[in-house]
Amino acid sequence: MLVYAAYALLITHVTLGALQSETSPGLAAVLGAGLTVVTVLHVSAATVERRRDRATAAENDEYLPVCDIESIPENRACVVLPTYNERENVPQIVPVILAASPALDVLVVDDNSPDGTGALADELAARDPRVRVLHRQRKEGLGRAYLAGFAEALRAGYGRILEMDADFSHDPARLPVLLGTDADLVLGSRYVPGGSTVNWGAGRRLLSRGGSFYARTILGLPIRDLTGGFKCFRRKVLEAMDLASVRSSGYAFQIELTYRTIRRGFKVVEVPITFVDRRVGKSKMSRGIVAEALWMVWKIRFDAKANQRSAA
Repeated sequence: MLVYAAYALLITHVTLGALQSETSPGLAAVLGAGLTVVTVLHVSAATVERRRDRATAAENDEYLPVCDIESIPENRACVVLPTYNERENVPQIVPVILAASPALDVLVVDDNSPDGTGALADELAARDPRVRVLHRQRKEGLGRAYLAGFAEALRAGYGRILEMDADFSHDPARLPVLLGTDADLVLGSRYVPGGSTVNWGAGRRLLSRGGSFYARTILGLPIRDLTGGFKCFRRKVLEAMDLASVRSSGYAFQIELTYRTIRRGFKVVEVPITFVDRRVGKSKMSRGIVAEALWMVWKIRFDAKANQRSAA
């Protein structure tokens, strides 16, 4: 434990030094202090959590089929679109996704949105066979919604499965680019040449770049944008992932899936995207999501299932 905590302090100060070149020293110092305290506290919590066996039969039941999807040809692709209170966005983005490529279908995964998003998605599905809806009983975080959607898309037979935000932060026009490589996992990246962000303040840019640098350093990965959520998986990657053992959500969920993919020997590439802050609605970002990412990176680093080299 002391070794992990000391290493956490070292990585935090390395991260701080790198960030000082991109922002004001005062802002970087504040973030660095926060990273130090939160990381050390949460490494301790992560160590305790690693001793618990949370893979119960009840949890595994979540990945059993819960909606009726007919078998789909493997040459088709499915965009998994998690929603919670996105009634303004869903009727707009679903048709745009479908127009981006004739190979694409959409699976809306709604966590019982109080604003009626799920009912609107049902109306879209009734009008277009390329749209399906998975209704979940309650909000359990972005990661759990994606995992349920992945399981449904795999069961249906899709050859490629994509994830993206429902609020137009990810441009549907870039979907053909994600589909157009031979990689096993394609990441839409803000931080490779040609990538960018729009309508972000200095604090949000610092948080995103710092989070990627922090995770990249601890996990030893070459990926520039580890926290992004615009991705295309080949089905063999998700089949090898042991989805039932993934416990993270939010930023940490995106980091963990990419880490597991690389550890299992699959080919990962980044393609540039422009990330635009949401048009309408309220951001789901919270301090809890950020804190989870800080300590979950350490859990991922030392978790046996995350580090598994094959699908054994």
